Amino acid sequence: MWIDPADPSKGFAFDGRLDEDFKLSTGTWVSVGPLRARLLTSLAPYAQDVVIAGHDRDEVTALIFPNRTTCAALQGDLLRAILAGCLGEICAAATGSSTRVSRALMLDEPPSIDAGEITDKGSINQRAVLRHRAALVEQLYALPTPAHVIIAHEGKTHD
Repeated sequence: MWIDPADPSKGFAFDGRLDEDFKLSTGTWVSVGPLRARLLTSLAPYAQDVVIAGHDRDEVTALIFPNRTTCAALQGDLLRAILAGCLGEICAAATGSSTRVSRALMLDEPPSIDAGEITDKGSINQRAVLRHRAALVEQLYALPTPAHVIIAHEGKTHD
């Protein structure tokens, strides 16, 4: 997208990788780059990185790679409550289903170089994480919801 549509000489703004974007089951496009950035901002300082899921699903979910240093000092239930509040903030600010992250799962294992989850440049390979951790993604959508899946609690904050 143009930085300033009225002045193309200012160039383009990077809006994420198009190959990471996907459609929900409703046909609504999810722009992963901007959503991932908002989610990381909301989850700071608890998340090191996140992977967005939801291709051909009814709702957007996320896998969270925790900031182990920050999270180590928190009890499990407190951390879950904080993260549920962070997701609630994203939901409250959402403009539609493609900008609302309803559920998340805190990952126990860091990204795997051997599984191709980290690129040569050191960033997360979204597709490889989703492929390698497909069973965890299925848990995000399982009914009844497994106890370890974090559900957004709208109206709560993480101050």
